[in-house]
Amino acid sequence: MDTSRDKSQFALLGERRFGPFFWTQFLGAGNDNVFKFAFTILVTFQAAEFGGGDPKTAAFLIGAVFIAPFVFFSATAGQLADRMEKSALIRLVKNLEIAIMVVAAGGFATHHVGLLYAATFLMGLHSTLFGPVKYAYLPQHLKEHELIGGNGLIEMGTFVAILLGTMLGGALAAIPGQGPLYVAAACVGVAILGRITAARVPHSPASDPTLAINWNPFSETWANLKLARTNRSVFLSMLGISWLWFFGATFLTSFSPFAKDVLGGNEGVVTLLLAVFSIGIGAGSLLCERLSGHKVEIGLVPFGSIGMSVFAVDLYFATRGIAPVGQMGVGEFIATTAHWRVLADLFLLAMFGGFYSVPLYALIQTRCEKSHRARIIAANNILNALFMIASSLIAATLLSAGFTIPQLFLVTALLNALVAIYIYTLVPEFLMRFLCWLLIHSVYRLEKKGIENIPEEGAALLTCNHVSFVDALIIAAASPRPMRFVMDHNIFRIPVLSFVFRTARAIPIASAKENPALRDRAIEEAAAALAAGDLVAIFPEGRITDTGDMYPFRPGMLEILKRTPAPVVPMALSGLWGSFFSRKDGAAMTRPFRRGLFSRIGLAVASSIAPQQLALEQLQAQTMTLRGEVR
Repeated sequence: MDTSRDKSQFALLGERRFGPFFWTQFLGAGNDNVFKFAFTILVTFQAAEFGGGDPKTAAFLIGAVFIAPFVFFSATAGQLADRMEKSALIRLVKNLEIAIMVVAAGGFATHHVGLLYAATFLMGLHSTLFGPVKYAYLPQHLKEHELIGGNGLIEMGTFVAILLGTMLGGALAAIPGQGPLYVAAACVGVAILGRITAARVPHSPASDPTLAINWNPFSETWANLKLARTNRSVFLSMLGISWLWFFGATFLTSFSPFAKDVLGGNEGVVTLLLAVFSIGIGAGSLLCERLSGHKVEIGLVPFGSIGMSVFAVDLYFATRGIAPVGQMGVGEFIATTAHWRVLADLFLLAMFGGFYSVPLYALIQTRCEKSHRARIIAANNILNALFMIASSLIAATLLSAGFTIPQLFLVTALLNALVAIYIYTLVPEFLMRFLCWLLIHSVYRLEKKGIENIPEEGAALLTCNHVSFVDALIIAAASPRPMRFVMDHNIFRIPVLSFVFRTARAIPIASAKENPALRDRAIEEAAAALAAGDLVAIFPEGRITDTGDMYPFRPGMLEILKRTPAPVVPMALSGLWGSFFSRKDGAAMTRPFRRGLFSRIGLAVASSIAPQQLALEQLQAQTMTLRGEVR
């Protein structure tokens, strides 16, 4: 039995397959932000000594220079990550980081802005090379049910590193006189620490060691984007992630002028804003595993996008009426009650960003082909870069046209709502999973037993008692894998439920007396789904109970198994009889919630039965035993 399902995601930090890689990524992300934030602070608050450019747009220029290598070199980086053994490539990238930080140290020591912009570009190249390795490494060393937890830790670690890096970079840059020298020393020192942790990253075989490298970045970039488009759900998930980077980049690169010109804060307030934002992302990323139940739960994506827009809009309103006076420190800033709402909005929109991003990364990792996973990630990085460059250019254009920073936030929030609606129209699976997830996290409290008996791969026929109109939604929300339900055709006429079941490719069925042709077609389609290796779920009673007791199991499932033999997994729902969606005391969904919100229900799953050993009477008896006394 796999006990790793019961472990906390933090247990991965103590294992060599994850821990050294985590700390290598953590230190790299931290160093990026020590360097970039110190550079941004110096050109914003000490513009005369560092270039004399427009401090309002300098942060956006630094962001664009850092992102540019992702556009030009991501395709090559993806090929290298698929072709090379990954631990060796990670160590090579960390060696490069040390050399880049020596260049940056020279720029800080001499106040040479040209060297610092060159180092910015090279650090972007460093991150470009590391990106495909990062997300291709995880599914190679983690089990599928560990991916949400592993990705959550990586996202949390990245943004904690951003927090600590920005705090360190800002604090060192603010030291009178000697600040740039301290920044230079810190950048080189953190790079060396990253190389030390990289030495313990375990051997990770190449995904495609015979791959012929195409060194033309333009043709390979186009080839990677075409490759990504072959899987529609993966490609649209990539677009969703890229939009998140557009959204996040707009906020992150605005914090320096936002703190200085809108809130009237000094460098410490900039760091505070980044800290709150980073903690929010980290909290959302870690909560994903708990909210998703150790599986790739894309239903969290719409939940995240809703929260991002709501709190970004509120951030605009929270800043109205705030008049900046001088440059207050952190203590004075926090002492002003009006600023608490600003901090709360930043934390919450970032937290919902964590809910949005982690499932999308996990979906890409699990649904794309292993042989070119790194190239798919590289294609994602190209799109991310294009969206972030667009973010910088659009933000700079709007600010130059007279928009304020809060107005920029409002425009971004409204665009986020439009993009979300567009994506969920193209991929209704996201919205369908959200409705399923919402059901068991708002209407009910679901207790699951034996979920590990649902096979992680391969075909199986799942059977369950039928108590209410939402039985299938509850099972779908609890299952670690998607499944196709064989459903009474009448349920397809019910609003909302019709959308959910059609999106999940449910198979409509009727009785032989009512519509023999539809029944035969459903049997054939269910058998074909099993032959394709899918999970198929069926309610053998053939109808929802109106007494609370189970009706006799019908033989239709035997006809499915006769065509395509597959293991049978018995399941039982309990606690739904008497709920709003059941037929107790009359028609369902005609009375208020009789048992109240958050009522406890259960789903129990037994070990599989070989098809040749299946008997309907014994299956029904076992289902009654699984259900227990609570109907």
